[in-house]
Formats: sequence, C-alpha cells, structure tokens
Amino acid sequence: MTTQAELLKMVERMPAFPQGVTRVLELTARADCSPKELVKVIEHDPVMTMKILKLVNSAFFGLARPINSINHGVVYVGINTIKNLALTIAAIGMLPQRNAAGFDMNRFLMHSLGVAGISKKLASILKVADKDAADYFIAGLLHDFGKVALAQYKPLEFRQALELAADGEMTLAAAEQQVMGLDHAEIGALLAENWTLPAQLADCIRHHHNPEAKVADAKMRDAVFAANLVVHSVPFGNSGNHRLEDFPPSVQERFGCDLDGMLMMESLGDLDAEMQKATSFMKL
Repeated sequence: MTTQAELLKMVERMPAFPQGVTRVLELTARADCSPKELVKVIEHDPVMTMKILKLVNSAFFGLARPINSINHGVVYVGINTIKNLALTIAAIGMLPQRNAAGFDMNRFLMHSLGVAGISKKLASILKVADKDAADYFIAGLLHDFGKVALAQYKPLEFRQALELAADGEMTLAAAEQQVMGLDHAEIGALLAENWTLPAQLADCIRHHHNPEAKVADAKMRDAVFAANLVVHSVPFGNSGNHRLEDFPPSVQERFGCDLDGMLMMESLGDLDAEMQKATSFMKL
C-alpha cells in the first residue's frame, strides 16, 4: 500500500507548469486582471502564442473570421478561455511519450479531450455562462491526470490495477484502491492543488467518480461525471476503465435523463463530430 509520504513525493515529481503559464494563472486569478497585461505575458512566449492562435482558429471554435493575434483572441473568446488554452497546452505538453506500465498515452489523451469537449457542451446545457464554460473543459481534460503520475511513478502497481479492471468487473479506481490503497482521483486533485489551480477544480477532480459527495461546484463535477460516461459509451480513446454504469439519481435529476437519454440528447449534437473537434488539441 502507498503511504501518504510516497503519495506526496509522487505528486512533487510531476513537472511544474512553464513559468509563462504559471504567470497567466496568477494574473487571471485576480479580479482586476488586465487583458493588456495577459497579452504581454503570452506574447513573451512565441511557442505558446503560436499554439494558442492555432487552437483559436481550429474547428473546435469554428469562428467566422481568422484570429491573427493574442489581443484579438482575448477580444473574441475571452480572458478565461485564453487562460484555459494556455493551461491545456501545458498539460498536454507534460504527457510522457512512453511509460513502464504500458499505458497508452495517445488513447488516454483522446479520452481526456473527449471528456473535456463534452463537459464544455454540458456546461451550455446547464446554462453556465460562456466565460465559465472553459473551466468545464479544463476539468474534463484533467479529471484523470492522476493516472499519468501512476503510470510514471508506480508503473508495476498501475499495470496490475489496469489488468484487474480489464474485464470490466470493477472500475479502475476500485482496482487502484485494491492494489495501492489510493486512486487516480485523489492524486489528480493533489496535482491540481500543487499546481495552484482553483479549489473548485481540484474538488471536481477528487470527486469525479463520486457524484454524491459535497463539492464546491456540483454542476461542474456532475458535468465531468456524465461526460466521462458518455465518452466511454461511444467509445472514444481509452482511459483504462472498462466498467460502464448508469447515472445515479442525483445526476439523472441534474440532466433530466439517464445515460441512454443523454446519448440521444439532441442538444449534444453529433457526439462523434464534437469529439473529433477536440482532437484539434492533439495536433499541436
């Protein structure tokens, strides 16, 4: 079983965000964040600038006219979306090419991006303001990031958990608990806290398998919970979990339907098309 000290050491070994992204997070955490100051920080990093512009002009946003500068990007998609694009680029950039657990990071990223895209779509269905819907995308993207730490720093144990969960008799989180005495959700939340991400985001990651838990933002957590099951149902990518369950009563009440109903929900649109849009992020 993994001790608390080992857990914290694992979290600390994960890469930190680049300095520019850390500065973006600091700026946007302030109520008086100046768009001009944010633009200046991002444009100081040519690679981040290029990648943000590539994403803003991708099918994911489907804007009617091209965006040629970060300043225009802030005007058209908003400060919060630009912040979350920088965070997304940094998070994807820290994924390892290979790991001793044999965990397929490309398929994991596909799953994570699918959950991110559907979470953002569900934010709209839940009448979340556009400026806040980008936070749902990030919550979906990072919900399983604890698995990245496990694949890198507990590869033998994580491989054992993956094998236990392979037949779908138990969830991967339950298999992780059985093998290691912890699961990816707790590690992911600690990572979010270590990266000084907003508290409600860490809370959502910690409880994305537990829709009955009290959290700071239950709408966000329920959106990620539902999106996760939707993406598993399609399926799109692979997160190592093969057990599919229905929505509990609280999530059914939130969305007014069960999982089958959500898969048929017209307002979600063409699920395959929505998730293919999210793959814009894999082409950076």
